Amino acid sequence: MIQNSIQFLPSLVISILVFLGVFNSFLFGQHDRERNAFRYLAEDKVEKAYYELKNGKKHTDPAEKGFISTLCLLREGKVEKALESARDAVRLGLPFERLLAEPREWLAPLREHPDFKKWKIKVSPSPIVHGPMLGRVTDTSVSFWFRTDGPHEVAVQISGHSGRESILTKKENRFVGVIELDGLLPGTYFSYNVFVNGEKIEIPDVDFGFRTYPEPDEESKFTLAFGGCSGFVPEYEKAWELIAKHEPRAMLMLGDNVYIDDPEDVKWTGNYCYSRRHSRLEWRKLVAGTSMHAIYDDHDFGTDDCVPGSLVNQPTWKKPVLTNFTRNWNNPAMGGGVKNPGCWHSFTLGKVDIIMLDCRYYRDRKKKSMLGPVQKRWLKETLRNSKSVFKIIASSVPFSKGIKPGSKDPWDGYPDEREEIFSFIESEKIGGVFLIAADRHRIDLRRIDRPQGYDFFEFVSGRLTNRHVHPVVKTDGLIWGYNDTCGYCLIQINTRKKDPSLVLEAYDLNGEKLFTHVVKASSLQF
Repeated sequence: MIQNSIQFLPSLVISILVFLGVFNSFLFGQHDRERNAFRYLAEDKVEKAYYELKNGKKHTDPAEKGFISTLCLLREGKVEKALESARDAVRLGLPFERLLAEPREWLAPLREHPDFKKWKIKVSPSPIVHGPMLGRVTDTSVSFWFRTDGPHEVAVQISGHSGRESILTKKENRFVGVIELDGLLPGTYFSYNVFVNGEKIEIPDVDFGFRTYPEPDEESKFTLAFGGCSGFVPEYEKAWELIAKHEPRAMLMLGDNVYIDDPEDVKWTGNYCYSRRHSRLEWRKLVAGTSMHAIYDDHDFGTDDCVPGSLVNQPTWKKPVLTNFTRNWNNPAMGGGVKNPGCWHSFTLGKVDIIMLDCRYYRDRKKKSMLGPVQKRWLKETLRNSKSVFKIIASSVPFSKGIKPGSKDPWDGYPDEREEIFSFIESEKIGGVFLIAADRHRIDLRRIDRPQGYDFFEFVSGRLTNRHVHPVVKTDGLIWGYNDTCGYCLIQINTRKKDPSLVLEAYDLNGEKLFTHVVKASSLQF
């Protein structure tokens, strides 16, 4: 996010900065220089892209710099030099699959070069350049998401099942395909095999296996992982592998999952930002065995602190951004259908309901609403109808008061709607509600005092892989806060106990446990 000090600049000064183009440099400053250089390439400003690569200190790493240099050379028509640059980038650690993924159109001359084709044969990369990514796991079903390097027939076979389900990836969907399988046993571990054009595919160091969810209403014990604000910093990407070692049943990505900030150009910048994350081996180790669920926030939906308004089709970039978001994740059905699109959705894991909110698409200050009427009605109905012990509400921005002083971007900017939701929970006497969020580049646990009902807890995990840090804000409800390193959070859920519990855990980027706090179901009751 932009440094908090900007919020307190007089409006006239901000206007002058915008006029001079300085404010835009603040926006660019939130990103690594490779992303900024790519953005210039999307505008055909090759010289500015070169300038970004040659100046400053905020580079991600030499391999990513080499990838962008390759693109610059290709944009200039210097294919031979681009091939040399690509070889250097791979030697420096760039996954070869990056040259087979996005931006496909720009990389096409490189891939068509005879020497590149010989190189590809020698390397023998997997035709699956992204994934497999698990999603939509239930007690009896699972979905597998893939992106291939061209049109291929991809098939999946699960252990103990003789048949294979297959799909043909196509150019019009940017070679993304999803395979759905059902008829599985609840709470059971399954290994699986992946085939491309009939040949079995393996990805070194990636295990192909998962566990189905317990049956609804079944007492169970499992782990959830969650977090947000995951800028692309290669030395921090180990976070995904660390999370995978905990074998979470689901991973909740709570926004700013990749930093795009370019909603009017979905084709280039967005696909580049998703592609470099999906290509990382650490990421693939996590998503191949964990059901992934994602919502967006400002940096992967619009721009910093965006308030796009309540209209479905205005700004015009809303639907294309949502389409690209949907293509790059493996979520269950989202939103309220064609007339009311969005990324909100829910799913059930044993005796726990997880409710994922869309806090951007319908955000409107004049109407004093973050969710919009359709999503808010859905939220209330989902809470009212839930029979689960715990109802976890996942918001991309925190509910707690005062966590970003002077800002209206969190729920502090929509206090009436926040109170409406909390009062609804109390009037309907809905027990077991627990809040999680991201956005703030730190880890927080806070208590929200509610004199008319039980106090809410909010666990914020907002710095998965970001360089940028936010200070811990000491509010009355702060129980614990941390921002020394990147980190991630887990919720160990046990509904087998007489008094079911949530064990909240925070870890640093070395996998060391920082903090534990227990919340019992009995404390979340009327």
